[in-house]
Amino acid sequence: MNKNLAQLKNWEELAVQANSKILNVKGPEMLGRVAIFIFLFFGILLFLPYRQTIPGRGTVTALRPEDRPQTVQNQIGGRIEHWAVREGQEVQKGDTILVISETSQSYFDPELPTRLNEQLDAKRGSETAAVQKIDATKAQMKAMNDGLRYQMQAAENKVHQAQNYVSIDSAELLAVQKFYETTKVRLERYETGYKNGLFSLTDIETRRLKLQEDNAKVISQQNKLNNSVQNLLNSTIELDNIRAKYQESISKAQSDMSTAISSRATAQGDIAKLRNDISNISIRRGLYVVRAPQSGFVVKTLKAGIGENIKEGESVATLQPKSPLVAVELYVSAMDVPLILDTSDVRLQFEGWPSVQFSGWPSVAVGTFAGKIFSIDRISSTGGKYRVLVSQTNPVPSKDEPWPPQLRQGSGVYGRVILRSVPLWYEIWRQLNGFPPSLEKEPADAGKDSK
Repeated sequence: MNKNLAQLKNWEELAVQANSKILNVKGPEMLGRVAIFIFLFFGILLFLPYRQTIPGRGTVTALRPEDRPQTVQNQIGGRIEHWAVREGQEVQKGDTILVISETSQSYFDPELPTRLNEQLDAKRGSETAAVQKIDATKAQMKAMNDGLRYQMQAAENKVHQAQNYVSIDSAELLAVQKFYETTKVRLERYETGYKNGLFSLTDIETRRLKLQEDNAKVISQQNKLNNSVQNLLNSTIELDNIRAKYQESISKAQSDMSTAISSRATAQGDIAKLRNDISNISIRRGLYVVRAPQSGFVVKTLKAGIGENIKEGESVATLQPKSPLVAVELYVSAMDVPLILDTSDVRLQFEGWPSVQFSGWPSVAVGTFAGKIFSIDRISSTGGKYRVLVSQTNPVPSKDEPWPPQLRQGSGVYGRVILRSVPLWYEIWRQLNGFPPSLEKEPADAGKDSK
């Protein structure tokens, strides 16, 4: 019992000694202060202004179509004879790039233009002969018309004359018939008087002779009238024959005229075709030399060697125009396109140029360049994204630098379309919920190409 009390007393003394040896540690208090500071810091940070942006990636391109890389093509097929350039070489507009020779057998003859000119002269002679034939046929038709007019007048006069003869002979026949009737009546009276003893036999015989003479006159005049009628018929037939003969001659002359006109038209068509062929030959021979369509640099030759055949319209080289007006094409999400206006500003980071970009605080970015929305495509590209064309801000902002002149088309670009300022907590809440950025004004012009 006494032993246990002694041990308990020793333990109490050790406890008092150990308590005096413990260090005074203020760790929990310090940790609490740090946590409160961090909490206050982030609480203040959440209310800081945050600049909303729409990110997009793309490449450097040219603003104008004529400034973009193009392929140089030959307009005619041929055989490569000589290369006048090498890759990377600078050329001016009209400089020779390639010389080709003819491969079509239709153009092998070196004297082909001379031959075509000879054919052209021959066709011109044919045209002249056709024109002369037309003139001669016109003169012939005029002479025939004049002759017909005279012959028709003569024939019509003969018809009128025959008609007059028929009228005269008809009147004379009527007169002799009247004389004959009178003589016949007188003879009857004399015969009656002879029976009554008033006239002698001599008187009767005289009257009988007179009746026979008048009857002969009637028969003669009847024959004369028949001859006049027949002459009228013959004159009418002759008039019809003249008309028919003239119609035949006129028809033949008109046929000759049509043939001459057709020959002239054929000659004129052949002349036009030969002129076209001569012009085509002249132009084709000028196309044996493939020239640079504009000043620039030969990026790559697409054909190799000497003696290789190339087809019509085949690409022979790639040309990069000199001093292009560069721009940037960015691809953005379809959800963000309606929020982009034609007045939106863009901050760009070019690959190869060191830069520091703080999302939400473009004013403190280093190494970025200013841009302006130029146009927005009205249809989506591959992948459902929309292409946005960005041009350099003009004039360049005072705190920015112009785009680097060393930019090459095809270089990668990362850009941010600048929207309005919002609190940081709103941006975090928006990102967590997947909402689009807020609008600064009504999107009446959203997505509209103002250029």
